[in-house]
Amino acid sequence: MVQQAARHRIGILGAGNIFGRYIEGLRTFPELEVVRVADVDEDRARRAADEYGIPAWGDGDQLLDDDSVEIVVNITPPQFHAKTVIAALEAGKHVYVEKPLAATVAEAREVLGAAAGTTALLGSAPDTFLGSAVQTARHAIDTGLIGEPVGATAFVRSSRAETWHPDPRAFYGPGGGPVLDMGPYYLAALVNCLGPVAQVAAATRVGAPVRTVTSPERVVDEVTVQVATHASATLTFASGVITTTLMSFDVWDTELPRIEIYGTAGTLALPNPNFFDGDVRLKRHDDIDWRVLTPVTELFGAVNSTEQHRRGLGVRDLARAIGGGPHRANAQFAFHVLDVLASFETSQQENRFVTLASTCERPAPRSAHREDLTP
Repeated sequence: MVQQAARHRIGILGAGNIFGRYIEGLRTFPELEVVRVADVDEDRARRAADEYGIPAWGDGDQLLDDDSVEIVVNITPPQFHAKTVIAALEAGKHVYVEKPLAATVAEAREVLGAAAGTTALLGSAPDTFLGSAVQTARHAIDTGLIGEPVGATAFVRSSRAETWHPDPRAFYGPGGGPVLDMGPYYLAALVNCLGPVAQVAAATRVGAPVRTVTSPERVVDEVTVQVATHASATLTFASGVITTTLMSFDVWDTELPRIEIYGTAGTLALPNPNFFDGDVRLKRHDDIDWRVLTPVTELFGAVNSTEQHRRGLGVRDLARAIGGGPHRANAQFAFHVLDVLASFETSQQENRFVTLASTCERPAPRSAHREDLTP
């Protein structure tokens, strides 16, 4: 007899642009129930509740006072992450927060300290490394298909947020930019596959200092850039793997790959790590052609469809960890990812290699825990 999964009641803090993506993703898991939505704009929270049939809505304090809410999913802008995560933890809630863990490393340390002082679990995006693509790449590396990993490349190109997001100011403000906005997806995939980073050397700059907003429902016409929009870095992993990365909001068109990992026996090519699924290709040194590897886990959504924009696999990861399962998208992993990416600007400003003080464990591969493969 199959054991029924425990049901977890969720309150979402923030009813902005990605709210619907979380609702769609969370509703694929019967054990996860969204019971409340909160926002500083209570009318926006009410509209979100009405649109998605959520029974309760209000402000953040009401969410934290709701004893029926077990998990808070925090999708507020990055500059509010530290304050709101700490408040939720102190209210006795388990928390899953959008990336980055906090807008700065100093704030993230405060968040970790608050989590350490409670029995609550803290998880953080990105969770796309839990999808079939990165898990399949991890399995290929762990089983020796490319031999010993030697190097990697990762190229972040512009998401063109000003053409589709109604208010892209957060993309160009503190906690944003290509390094902290898109970089976490790429770095989380690399750390999952290759382990923690030991050293960073980087150069950064601003491209166009003012961005014109052309999205149809825009609330601002232009954005003044406050963070670097073009960065290049060399990452030396603790394992000895050397990775070259470019992260830019100024590269709109390119033929560069997303991520490639090079080993002594072959090469892996990974799809966009902002998505959960997609073709992972392998070419061993004695192969004539590339071949697509069979996914080692189930797909979260149909490839090349809007289902790849959904979110929620990391929330299920947290919910299962509450029940004693492995916690993969955990706070220490997210802190290390943030610490590495924040070191780009430190390296630029101080003109030096940055040796990382933080580290993390490689998350347990999902393919090693077959219970994770069930819906």
